[in-house]
Amino acid sequence: MEDKKIKTKILRPKFDNSVDIIELSRENIVDETIFSFGTISDCSLENHETERITFKQVKFNNVIFNKITFRQIELMDVRFENCDLSNVDFNAASLHRVEFINCKIIGINLGEATLRDVVFENCNGQYAFFSHSNCKQVAFLECQLRSSDFKNSILLKVEFQESNLIQAQMNFTNLKGIDFTSCDIDGIGVNNIDVNGAIVNTMQAASLSSLLGLIVK
Repeated sequence: MEDKKIKTKILRPKFDNSVDIIELSRENIVDETIFSFGTISDCSLENHETERITFKQVKFNNVIFNKITFRQIELMDVRFENCDLSNVDFNAASLHRVEFINCKIIGINLGEATLRDVVFENCNGQYAFFSHSNCKQVAFLECQLRSSDFKNSILLKVEFQESNLIQAQMNFTNLKGIDFTSCDIDGIGVNNIDVNGAIVNTMQAASLSSLLGLIVK
């Protein structure tokens, strides 16, 4: 990933030089388990449900998550690359220095999550759920976020670059200072007060004015 793409200063994941291969099974995926300093590659995780599981300094490569519920998961210094996390339930998760690269995150549940120094690059996040999340220093780069849900969220130092936000829902979310000029925001759901101070181009401004019930002559 090219650092020059990101305007916001975002801390990257830190990894130990020596890492082990981590094997996950139904027996070792239990509440409050900690997995650290390793890689998880070329496998499928299926039908697991647990709470407060922790991954620290872990790289996921080509991993498919199927029917996974890890509520209140803690991810610290973690990278997901070429993974499928569609419909994963990470409700109330805590993410610190995490990257999602070339991942499928359709319908992922990050509601009520805390995100700090997180990057999503070239991810398909249609219908992704971020409602009531608290995001600081987060970047979405070239992502598909059509019909995603950011309602009632806190977005501080969050940027969207060249991303599809068609029909995304951002009602009751303060968008001041967020630059949408390189994105498609057609049909975005917002209230009048939400877009106060948002950065948009001329065409987007016209589209928003119509959405908010204004008549431009």
